[in-house]
Amino acid sequence: MDTTPSSSLPVTSTTVSDQDQPQVDATKRVRAADERALVLGGGGSTGNAWLIGVIAGLFDAGLDVTTADLTVGTSAGSTAAAQLAGATPTELLAAILAAAPPQRTGPVGSDAGRAPITAAADHMERTSTIIAAAEDAADMRRRIGAAALDTDAASDGSRHTRWRATVAARLPSQHWPRRAVLVTAVDARTGEPVVFDRHTGVDLVDAVAASCSSGVAYRIGDNRYIDGGYRRNENADLAAGYGRVLVLSPFAGRSRHPLDWGMQLAAQVDELRARGSRVETIFPDSDSEHMFGANAMDLSLRPPAARAGYNQGRVLAEPLTEFWR
Repeated sequence: MDTTPSSSLPVTSTTVSDQDQPQVDATKRVRAADERALVLGGGGSTGNAWLIGVIAGLFDAGLDVTTADLTVGTSAGSTAAAQLAGATPTELLAAILAAAPPQRTGPVGSDAGRAPITAAADHMERTSTIIAAAEDAADMRRRIGAAALDTDAASDGSRHTRWRATVAARLPSQHWPRRAVLVTAVDARTGEPVVFDRHTGVDLVDAVAASCSSGVAYRIGDNRYIDGGYRRNENADLAAGYGRVLVLSPFAGRSRHPLDWGMQLAAQVDELRARGSRVETIFPDSDSEHMFGANAMDLSLRPPAARAGYNQGRVLAEPLTEFWR
């Protein structure tokens, strides 16, 4: 779930229509061994800030990973991927640091009043119960989807409109970029994983809103979707076939699911390497890891999470240069 607040960001637009571009499924195209993929995992509001901070730190130190041939975004990572399509990492970092988050005087709203931290904790408890009862990952996704549909049926119709407006306000551009960006979600009715890109006919705002929807069913047309993190928190396996894959994981590769389900990042990395990819991962350092997990929805931690990520990016730029270039 991503609870990134709205920010004042430069807005860009594109004059190139989708009809001018070849209609290629980015998940099935043949990849070259020298192509690079950037994978941005989920991690809540602080995770989004940390992702932007790391990429800005790399960028300011001379390593621009936004030029990746493919970007995979999940939940908070989908917001970051979409934001990077419309503004520079430096601009996005500045917007986070300039924002005035609420003071930590008790439980705070996870997204300008959308869901308080206590509600997020309740959600975690409910989903943990569902995970424990599930037979496997597919069964878990179906159960989570059914619970989300029940919640949606009991709510008023304005929830969708408010959430879409919240997500739209976060994005400096609401157009899919010309480069390949994949945004993950899960079909709430079937539990089947879904991947959106610029050729699926779904607006970028809707794709991101679905990927960040957590356990709430998000409506696109006649379909309903839940958070892409229910497929895998990073979904790095979607970069299979790319020569070099850089994975940023705010939750440090951890998974709430049984290891034998294979949803943890280590399993994804093994899959990638077995198919010939070189893989590097970046996790929050020991001084900043307390900002994630239980604190991932605390808006007051966004600036320090971004600064921590930025410092890591600056340090890691040199050792990652040979790998990326």
